[in-house]
Amino acid sequence: MDASAQRIHDALQGVARLRQAHAANPPLAHAGSEIKRFQARRFQATYTDLLRSPRYKTAATFFLHELYSDKDYAERDQQFARIANTIAKLFPQAVVNTAAALAEVHALTESLDDLMAQQWLVSVATHPAMGATARYIQCWRRVADATARHRQLDVVLVLGQELNRLTRKPGLRTLLRMMRTPAAAAGLSSLQGFLEAGFDAFADMRGADEFLKLIQQRETEWIRSLFEDELVACETKMTHLLAAGVSP
Repeated sequence: MDASAQRIHDALQGVARLRQAHAANPPLAHAGSEIKRFQARRFQATYTDLLRSPRYKTAATFFLHELYSDKDYAERDQQFARIANTIAKLFPQAVVNTAAALAEVHALTESLDDLMAQQWLVSVATHPAMGATARYIQCWRRVADATARHRQLDVVLVLGQELNRLTRKPGLRTLLRMMRTPAAAAGLSSLQGFLEAGFDAFADMRGADEFLKLIQQRETEWIRSLFEDELVACETKMTHLLAAGVSP
């Protein structure tokens, strides 16, 4: 198994373990869903301008749906895991790198969300009347892993850079279209759909540098605020963002 395949295999094994733990613990699963819904709202509010931008809306929507939504990725994960050993033989190296970056950011996100969900359950038990925004900030600070948060952002940016590179590969879009039938026959339609959607989203931008720079700046500021701002100040900032639906 090559390095990229090993990254995919290890990442998805971790995700599968977390999924099993949540399936066996409905309150934890519910808390995890609450975390994901809140994060999706925060992302959508932070990037309202990009989601409305003729140039960036497709890529912003792709990131929202593929990285920050509360949808179930089980089918896509199973397809990734099934081909981890042979992915380098099925796809060009640029596609393999993109798949590995996706698997890593997905595993990091699921791990952090699981830790947040555990803290969410404690918070609900001890402070049942607390609002969702204050609870989210409290749980973030109790997890308190700044290194993992910055790593999560770094890998999201790497994923974006890999997708951007895909659009510069001559003939790759045609190759992806040609792979639809064999991918469907192999039971890889979810993976195929992700690759095509990512390729199209980044191709539409005609260059992703500014888009990725905005994500880096805004997410870095939110990481800082969630860790360092006074609790009331952070809660007020988040509440205003969610109410207005605009970026800070």
